[in-house]
Amino acid sequence: FADSYSVNSANNGPYGDAIVQELVPFLEEKFRIIRQPYARHLEGASTSGWQALAMQLQHPDFFGGAWVLQPDPIDFTRYGMTNIYADTNAFIVPLGPFVTAERGFQRTSDGQVLYTTRQLSRFEDVLGSRGRSNYQLGAWEAVYGPVGDDGYPVPLWDKKTGTINRTVATYMRDHGFDLRVYAESNWATLGPKVQGKLHFFAGDMDDYWLNLAVYRFEEFARATTNPRSDAEFTYGRPMKGHAWQAWTWADFVRKAAASIADHTPAGDDARRWHY
Repeated sequence: FADSYSVNSANNGPYGDAIVQELVPFLEEKFRIIRQPYARHLEGASTSGWQALAMQLQHPDFFGGAWVLQPDPIDFTRYGMTNIYADTNAFIVPLGPFVTAERGFQRTSDGQVLYTTRQLSRFEDVLGSRGRSNYQLGAWEAVYGPVGDDGYPVPLWDKKTGTINRTVATYMRDHGFDLRVYAESNWATLGPKVQGKLHFFAGDMDDYWLNLAVYRFEEFARATTNPRSDAEFTYGRPMKGHAWQAWTWADFVRKAAASIADHTPAGDDARRWHY
């Protein structure tokens, strides 16, 4: 399907295991890389932003930091503009007994809707049946969802009607793909392991409303105890869209390097990689 999202999934296979157990050790064997958790940092935007957070949460002892830029939905009450647990239909917002509004899926940074969830769903339905559109909704369902009786991902919603399959939504949550729920459910053991490691970034007018799920994750993080999360949240305002970056890439590299240096264990000379 469209993307592995760097995690184990029923439809795509054990990509998470392959990265941690095979790919990273291979790279560390072949290149001049510090083979320690404090030096393994993850960075990603959009799809890769979701991946960076998922890998840090799922492998907190293996990675030393995640820089999560405008990630794909990390809280499924904000799956774009849809709450997959409470809404019954992904396409429409009920406004009364006779009136509904369409849910947008992409917008401009000044708020103009470019296409709706209904339009994207039907577009993907035309591109390929059984989740084989090789596009966004199909990618999410392949990563997060269960395998159907036909051997293909079970759709989260009907691409023609928008009716949400609550069983699929529950599966996604209970199998750890709603990252806010996963972090909250495991905070007692996970929290101490991710202190100083989580850095979030989003524009306040993200093209796909991805900032809404980041806000939800921040609400959770600010309410944590034992330990209280020290996750960093940086927002681009005003009217910053999906391509917004808080710094230049050179500045980012310097900040990531500084974080690695700050967390270098006693006795490990960080100067050997300053060149």
